[in-house]
Amino acid sequence: MDFRILPVTPFQQNCTLFWCTKTRHAAIIDPGGDIETIDAAIRELSLTPERILLTHGHIDHVGATAEVAQRYDIPIIGPHADDAFLIEGLAFQSQMFGFPSVTGFRPDRWLQQGDEVEVGEIRLEVLHCPGHTPGHVVFFNREAQIAQVGDVLFQGSIGRTDFPRGNHADLIASIRQRLFPLGDDVRFVPGHGPMSTLGAERRSNPFVRD
Repeated sequence: MDFRILPVTPFQQNCTLFWCTKTRHAAIIDPGGDIETIDAAIRELSLTPERILLTHGHIDHVGATAEVAQRYDIPIIGPHADDAFLIEGLAFQSQMFGFPSVTGFRPDRWLQQGDEVEVGEIRLEVLHCPGHTPGHVVFFNREAQIAQVGDVLFQGSIGRTDFPRGNHADLIASIRQRLFPLGDDVRFVPGHGPMSTLGAERRSNPFVRD
């Protein structure tokens, strides 16, 4: 598989394209906005969008979801159903964070711990990692040793837990019990900022280091 990170919205949220190099079928992960930026990358890379994958329900990660799904006629997969209240409250999120009005949607499939999602001929494992939001999920490709972790973990930091239904203890448990066991060599794409490895964060991240 291969991937490209596309920072979108004024929050510079990392929308990510994951694709199967054999079929060129792609997942669009967290299309928060700037749909023309996303579309330009898809055309440049000659990809066929196959599905939208959502890590969680915050507007900077899902704001353009309905428009992207309609443009490419593809299903919306994820996050976990515990984030339904956030997706149902997108109009309120738009006002709270100063985003333009967005079109509402309902995922075609909610995800749970242990689920798998196929993109072309690659397989992404689903890890339910609550804390930043109760329904946050992570997508992991074991073969490539890469994960899209959304706002669970960052280079040198962790996700905020002061939003509605955030939980700091749950977030720390998600990182230590579900992410770190994947292995030190696993690279991850965070929801914002630069990539890192799980090993680097386990050794040096002040919030979750050994």
